[in-house]
Amino acid sequence: MRRHVKTSRSYDSSARRRQAEANRQAVLKAAHQLFIEHGYADTTVPAIARAAGVSTETVYKAFGPKPALVRALWERGLAGRGPAPAPDRSDRLSATAPDPRTLLDGWANFLMELTPEGSPIVLLIRDAAAHDPDMRALLTEVEQQRRDRMHHNAERLATRGWLKAGLDVDRAADILWTYSSAELYELLVLKSGWPLLAYGEFISTALAAALLDHDLR
Repeated sequence: MRRHVKTSRSYDSSARRRQAEANRQAVLKAAHQLFIEHGYADTTVPAIARAAGVSTETVYKAFGPKPALVRALWERGLAGRGPAPAPDRSDRLSATAPDPRTLLDGWANFLMELTPEGSPIVLLIRDAAAHDPDMRALLTEVEQQRRDRMHHNAERLATRGWLKAGLDVDRAADILWTYSSAELYELLVLKSGWPLLAYGEFISTALAAALLDHDLR
């Protein structure tokens, strides 16, 4: 009898965890859609809860107030959809790529994976930052995180001896920072209608021209 009760309690706990995760994903999906459709200021937590089919209390318990929801969406966009977080996969690639063009192609592929979900959220944060102090603080963090990451990537290129002659790590980081920006995705894909594959091919080719000597492209 005791064993049966223990098994039942374990099952109930597992079911609750699955339901909590399902609710969390439903909230993130609804929040992403409503923020993109209506903007930050005009999207409310109760509206997100209704769209997700959960209570407002559930949203607050899972995430906190509206700025925390935006942060959660940004963090999900950074991680990507692969078997491991995108930064970890990028580091593995930079350590194992047989040549620099393979590495740059891989980084372009990561951008094609991450930007459709992540860039609209970064643009949302950018636009909301003009009027909202929480979003202004988050934008500062978002920009610093990406700049640090691009400097890290530039150092990886330099360590493997692949940077163009005369190009230092700081300048290479600026180039990577520019081509990985949400603003470039906005200009080429969202406003100009480029297919995602064309965007990725452009990124890879442009980075090779800017970062590598001719014989390595």
